[in-house]
Amino acid sequence: MHDSTFAADPYQMYDRIREHGSAGPVELAPNVEATLVVGHEMALRVLHNAALFPRDARRWADLNQGRVPLDSPVLAMMVYRPNCLFTDGAVHLRLRKAVTESLDRLNVTRIRRDVEPIAAYLLDKFSERGHADLIHEYAKLLPLLLFNKLFDCPAGIGETVTRTLSDIFDGKDVMRANDELTAALMELISLKRRAPGDDVTSWLIQHPAGLNDEELKDQLVMLMGAGVEPERNLIGNALVRLLSQDGTGWSLQIEDAIDQVLLNDTPIANYATHYPVQDVDLDGVIAKANTPVVISFAGANRDLALSTAGQAHSGAHLAWGAGAHACPAKGPAHVIATTAIELLLNALPDVSLAVPAHDLQWRPGPFHRALTHLPVTFSPTPATRMAALPHRARSQASENMPMPRPTGVSHTLPRKGLWGQFLDLFRV
Repeated sequence: MHDSTFAADPYQMYDRIREHGSAGPVELAPNVEATLVVGHEMALRVLHNAALFPRDARRWADLNQGRVPLDSPVLAMMVYRPNCLFTDGAVHLRLRKAVTESLDRLNVTRIRRDVEPIAAYLLDKFSERGHADLIHEYAKLLPLLLFNKLFDCPAGIGETVTRTLSDIFDGKDVMRANDELTAALMELISLKRRAPGDDVTSWLIQHPAGLNDEELKDQLVMLMGAGVEPERNLIGNALVRLLSQDGTGWSLQIEDAIDQVLLNDTPIANYATHYPVQDVDLDGVIAKANTPVVISFAGANRDLALSTAGQAHSGAHLAWGAGAHACPAKGPAHVIATTAIELLLNALPDVSLAVPAHDLQWRPGPFHRALTHLPVTFSPTPATRMAALPHRARSQASENMPMPRPTGVSHTLPRKGLWGQFLDLFRV
């Protein structure tokens, strides 16, 4: 599941597995073996049975016995962290309560207000050229910058978070990236304990669950990681569907495009790793105790049993997961993607694909369904969107932006990277 053949057409593998049952053996990365569940009913059985299929990666036998390389590109996504993804029972309930109640404080108005200046900033950087790569210049950067904003990251910390999260998802020197991300987030927690604000980091710190610094750091890793990569792919994959339509006026509306992506081009295609407490028969395939059982959300969504049962519609998809570990940020994620796409299409009304849709390349990796590039062309437009933002919106954004301050983390990017430049624009 880690080569270019799988990336180009993962559905062939899901269908091959389905020919023999609801699950089958796969290789996530070199020397990293797992059982992949592609059946919709079987996926729900696993997702709803935490007693038999816990999420705690400390049970992973191959890792504990040294058979998984410590530099494996998938390790950062699978190794245990004390956060909502990798805990069960009372610990999970306590951590999830802190996360969900903090996220519940983000309303639609706040999210749209925060997305608008970031979208304007990114659009201004390429709109005068008449061409762009909407993955690397928009869909990838907007969530990264937005989460820096929602978590109130100062410039230096934000630059590190932006770079290291990208490296982790791309499998680039993940051990180094993970260490630097950890240091940056611990520094952010220290800053917010001393000077709390109106942001998700402060809300987590102030929550009655009383999370310690290690727990706070790992909830932030989960929220940023589980937010940035899926959001990038949701925006990018929905734009492909919209721009592939014939005619003008976006005949496939944004909401429909997002629903189709969640069902058919699931942004996080395979994840939700479980470690069964005993050998389990998954429709004829034995998943050994303490070995990874991964849910293929994309494979389950294409299960023909759904069509037979008349359930093949957007409400039946598993893109948001299910059970106790279902995505806690479904609402915000949907608002972010919708707003980002609306703003882009309004700014560049004649944007079109620069290459045929079937020539687009997909990024290798076992977990995501993600484009490598999304080249487009459009009529050049003036880079005046930031200046045209309402004064009130600029003032509110500026008030919520932290001033850069000296930090103890050694950042390898220039101090005035993308996030630092964005902050400076709001202080003009």
